[in-house]
Amino acid sequence: MSNTATEGSPLAANPLTRAVLEIDGYAAGLGWDRPARLFALVDTAHLRSREPALADQLGLDAAGPADGGLTPIEQDELPAGQALDDFLATIAWPDVIAGCALTVERLMLPPSAEAAIPDGLDGKALTAWVAAHPERQEVRMTVGVLRDGTRESAVRLREKDSATEVLTGRDLVPGLAEALSATFEE
Repeated sequence: MSNTATEGSPLAANPLTRAVLEIDGYAAGLGWDRPARLFALVDTAHLRSREPALADQLGLDAAGPADGGLTPIEQDELPAGQALDDFLATIAWPDVIAGCALTVERLMLPPSAEAAIPDGLDGKALTAWVAAHPERQEVRMTVGVLRDGTRESAVRLREKDSATEVLTGRDLVPGLAEALSATFEE
């Protein structure tokens, strides 16, 4: 199931979808051509009760949403030069973290162009081929996962850079969701 966000009030029925859309909006405000950003997701009610000073600093309303919600907390910048998969494999979250999310920009091809990818290209050659392809699309993907396996994604095309054009869905970026889920495995 996919929803499209509307300006100012996303069609987000659950806390994870709202958190992913909040992160997407934050990343959109920073502009394009940015490095990947990692976020811890904490239960907002838990944060308010355990860390009221931090909750005040983050501007969390004491009333908050009825379902408690999730608060994204941006982590340190990802290390330059390290592959994203390798970096994610080094992460282990403390129990207080309910989930995590990552926003990253990539080039994508439509399925019709994927069939034309030449055989035998290594990673760098494939990246160069995709970057030169006339049908390539620049996208920002924001993927969030919870400890219990719940996942959500938001995808924004650079050519349709509007909150009303953000596509959401559970399985839009399954590989990245799996890599994020693995950060909660013991």
